[in-house]
Amino acid sequence: MLLGCATALLAFLYFALAGAALGPFLLWPYTRSSALGIFVAGVRGLTAVERNRRSAFFGDRFPEHYKASDQKLLRYLAVRSYAGLLCAVVLGLLGFGAVLAGLVALRTVQGGFTWDDWLAQLLLGGVLLFLDLQGLRSLAELEARSARECFGPSERELLRRRIDELATSRAAVVHAVDAERRRIERDLHDGMQQRLVALAMLLGRARRGRDPGQAEALLRQAHQESQEIATELREVAWRIYPSALDSLGLAEALGGVSERCGIPVRTEFDVDGTLPQPVETAAYFVVSESVTNAAKHSGASAVSVRVELRDADEGGPGSPGSPGGIGQVLAVSVQDDGKGGADPAGSGLSGLRSRVAALDGTLHIDSPPGGPTTITAELPCAC
Repeated sequence: MLLGCATALLAFLYFALAGAALGPFLLWPYTRSSALGIFVAGVRGLTAVERNRRSAFFGDRFPEHYKASDQKLLRYLAVRSYAGLLCAVVLGLLGFGAVLAGLVALRTVQGGFTWDDWLAQLLLGGVLLFLDLQGLRSLAELEARSARECFGPSERELLRRRIDELATSRAAVVHAVDAERRRIERDLHDGMQQRLVALAMLLGRARRGRDPGQAEALLRQAHQESQEIATELREVAWRIYPSALDSLGLAEALGGVSERCGIPVRTEFDVDGTLPQPVETAAYFVVSESVTNAAKHSGASAVSVRVELRDADEGGPGSPGSPGGIGQVLAVSVQDDGKGGADPAGSGLSGLRSRVAALDGTLHIDSPPGGPTTITAELPCAC
């Protein structure tokens, strides 16, 4: 705070001297822009000093990418110069009070004060000390709030961004749900419906046939077709929502993904305790969609899946960064040794991103040409 008083005095002197020197040029339209640029350059230097002071002594961490406007910088430096000068006055009064307290203590030792005088001085000094400390605290809070508004997004800006993120996430979720419904309709219409029609035709031919041998062959073919239809129906049901996720948990549901995959899948599951149901569902679909894509499109020979629960401030290999806030996140990583080149804008991966974003999570896709492809999702568990 003492150093802030010195920098505030420097800012006040800069406003006074630079304003007086550049005032005529600021008033003349032909030189106004150049003079304003010179004046703002000095303001930027002084605000950089203030920013470094906040970071060094108060531990503030401001976003590096955020660039404040010239109006914000001018307003901040004006508030800082005013608050800093007031702080100097408060600190001066505090020091003066300390000197008076020392004199009172000295006269008390020498016997110059009676008990009534001593109690009166103690009461008055206590009130003044309380006012001084309250003034320091208020000025410190004013300085911190001004710094946040200048060097980082204000509370109103953060709230506006959050509203925009929620609106975008809601629209993406609605789009993903519609896309999922269309995919299910295609699976049922193009797959199940046609196979059921073929099954009905086989049974009809067997019923109308006169040759018992041919009828027997048609019935065997119809029986085989019914088994394949049942298998495909189970696959569709698993893609919609796996019942094992509710009855057996995430670990067993991921084991079912490994069993149904046509290539080897190695799964590491490091989670203790119970996860929120939305987090388990999102994690399952991240793994299921990623493994299915690897088996169908990447030409991979093996897939590795790792699911772990860790603190939100921890990072992991290949992690894009944990979401903000405290608590724990469920980190899901799926890597295959295929040819790479996965399209993050594809319907499957974009749907996963929307599903993860709906939980305030992050999805990172790293798929360079030639592979490998690594899909990492981080899901906050505080929902």
